[in-house]
Amino acid sequence: MKLGFIIPNHPDEKRVALLPEHIINFENEIYIEKGFGLNLGISDYEYENKGCTILTKEEIFKQCDGIFSLKNIKECDYDLIDNGKIIIGWTHPHGSGKSFMQNVAIPKDLLVVDLDNIHPCLFYKNSEIPLDWIPKNFVYQNSFIAGYASTIHGLMSHGLIPNQDTKVAVLGSGNASQGSYKAISLFNVNVRMFYRKTMDEFLDNISDFDLIINGVEIAPEMPPLIDEQHKKLIKKGSLIIDAAACAGRTIAGSKHTFHNEPLYLEDGIYFYAINNSPSIFYRESSKFISESFSKYIYSKNLTIYKSLCENK
Repeated sequence: MKLGFIIPNHPDEKRVALLPEHIINFENEIYIEKGFGLNLGISDYEYENKGCTILTKEEIFKQCDGIFSLKNIKECDYDLIDNGKIIIGWTHPHGSGKSFMQNVAIPKDLLVVDLDNIHPCLFYKNSEIPLDWIPKNFVYQNSFIAGYASTIHGLMSHGLIPNQDTKVAVLGSGNASQGSYKAISLFNVNVRMFYRKTMDEFLDNISDFDLIINGVEIAPEMPPLIDEQHKKLIKKGSLIIDAAACAGRTIAGSKHTFHNEPLYLEDGIYFYAINNSPSIFYRESSKFISESFSKYIYSKNLTIYKSLCENK
């Protein structure tokens, strides 16, 4: 079958999700959008030399059975998607891709593969099918980089070099939190990590901290970790870095920010919540994404997704 790769149409997204060095024994024919690797200085010829075919974006949508887009396909390209196609990437059907699922994927009978790091699944019609051959945390490095990048970029955007007088709270113990902890540990700061079991202690002392770094994701149906009442207790002038980019859920009322405006000020508190922060270190994150996705996704015949839907 034919698997096509398009350049993600997302602000400041520089990651290249497939590197030529990882194209080994793929079971699908590979088609690459012209200029796909330019952010890393990779020419179209380098992909052609690995057996890929270079096409325009429109030709990929038309000719390929499966379409890979690292980020959600934008509305301007919806008309290019034919019925029955396989859409692969970080599709977020329960989050930012919910509208796409309801308005495009279900009406067009699309097979939508969401490469969530913990629960990768195939979405078809109203069914959600786990991809059991993909291990949990199969691309944990990207989440680690999210924590590291958000922390470094958040500090730079705020013009802050923290020191021994800076009291820091890092929330969570997952990949993003670990990346944040590594980054903040580069500075001589007074830092504490809080886990779900010790979150009450953090909330009781929330007014002590100058910098709060969140690495926890909260499901849409769950109450926020930091509610409006606790937000009012945060010290004025503090910086909150949401490395999990779980805007509006982990921290009540918070909003996503962007590379050109990474911070906003509200009630005397500065907020940072960029949802593609690994793209800040796009060279490193591209390598990890390409290697992991090639092993578990790109190399597999697309018929595997068709077979999972046969009885749905």
